Amino acid sequence: MTDVNTYLNPASEKMELAVAYLEEALAHIRAGKANAKILDGIRVEYYGSAVPISNVANVSVPDARTIAITPWEKAMFREIEKAIINSELGITPENNGEVIRLSIPPLTEERRRALVKQSKAEAEQAKVSVRNARRDAIDGLKKAVKQGMPEDVEKDGEAAVQKLHDKYLKQIDEVFAAKEKEILTV
Repeated sequence: MTDVNTYLNPASEKMELAVAYLEEALAHIRAGKANAKILDGIRVEYYGSAVPISNVANVSVPDARTIAITPWEKAMFREIEKAIINSELGITPENNGEVIRLSIPPLTEERRRALVKQSKAEAEQAKVSVRNARRDAIDGLKKAVKQGMPEDVEKDGEAAVQKLHDKYLKQIDEVFAAKEKEILTV
């Protein structure tokens, strides 16, 4: 006979991962303020392999509208600039020979709405993952009843899974609301 925690623990882990993934995905959406995380997805050629910019340069945020990239090797200036221009950032780098600067332009109202929509889609994807984890746990509990688990224990397990589900959906809503506020704040 299996224990209810056999189904609760994996469901909880999957739900936790969904929230963590959402936080990571939303961190990459720029909100009008300079954030070094928007460069994480950009790769540069470095001795034959594609590496993140942070592996070949020092990335800093000197003020709210600027990201400064200081390459460790002079040869990397052109590679980093090319990677940023070819990325989906939509920002043109400025190079003074020592530092590459990215000036983050203020967002238009239309762009803000598009970013909120993109964030909402990410949040919805996380909610789907949480719901799938709940479904898998409940299916496992129902199979366990056929293997001899008492029905009242199974019902209690379903209630516990539902509580987990509600807790993580609330977390997702809070993370999305915070990102939405950040994007819409001028």
